[in-house]
Amino acid sequence: MDRPDDYYERQYNNRLVIPDAETYNVRGVARSAAVRARLRSHLDVAYGPSPRQRIDIFRAVQPDAPILSFIHGGYWRSRDKSEFSYIAEPFVAAGITVVMPEYDLAPAVSVETIVKQMLAAHAWLYRHGREYGAHPSRLFVAGHSAGGHLAAMMAAAKWEDYTGDGPGTTGARLPANLVKGACAISGVFDLLPMLHFSFNEAIGLDAASAKAMSPITYSPVLPVPVYTAVGALESDEFKRQCRVLAEYWPHCVRGHLEVAGSNHLGMPEALADPRNPLFRSVRDRVLNG
Repeated sequence: MDRPDDYYERQYNNRLVIPDAETYNVRGVARSAAVRARLRSHLDVAYGPSPRQRIDIFRAVQPDAPILSFIHGGYWRSRDKSEFSYIAEPFVAAGITVVMPEYDLAPAVSVETIVKQMLAAHAWLYRHGREYGAHPSRLFVAGHSAGGHLAAMMAAAKWEDYTGDGPGTTGARLPANLVKGACAISGVFDLLPMLHFSFNEAIGLDAASAKAMSPITYSPVLPVPVYTAVGALESDEFKRQCRVLAEYWPHCVRGHLEVAGSNHLGMPEALADPRNPLFRSVRDRVLNG
């Protein structure tokens, strides 16, 4: 970590290096509104007590469909699940029920609280998936950026020890293999560089919490299949983060995909493109996992 702070700013602040950054947000909001109007959905279903502890569910036509849970990014401090509804459409067409859990944001809550909320959301999904025509024992988690971090934390969770809180999260013991697989897209798995990044003013990490909330601090007990992906146009640090996770989780990380022509903000669009290898990779792993 003996680098000047502006190094990490250039590496992690995508708005500095993607001139048309705002157009991705605008495009995603418009596409998502159109998709919500087309798809059969259950929006803002509560899994916990706070107003943002809600899940959007986009149902596949097929009964007992596998579940893809997509966790959005935004450095734990911004964005909303409703901006990414467009990702659901091609997966639903492939026979996959897509769910998008929301969480509270920093600085109102800590990263640790966000992780706990995602644990509660996925425990809720396991216990209530059948009510929405899905098969809770076929739950695959994906996430982008901060969502990639959270997806990795779900893969590392000791579900059999989890009791949970909020509506529907308590009850029968959860299976150790609740998460059948994960795809961590452009994720942050070593949070120590965040201490040198201006966004940490809102994120609120210190050395102890950065270590405690880093997926590489943990080693999943089960060999949960984990896949990483990064855009070919992303920074050296985002590419390093994927290598680090593979180094620390050799029993879990089964593959890595570098998406040609994509920057950090373009990766959700790549995931939603049926022609893109990222979409096909995640689709096939969800259907066959």
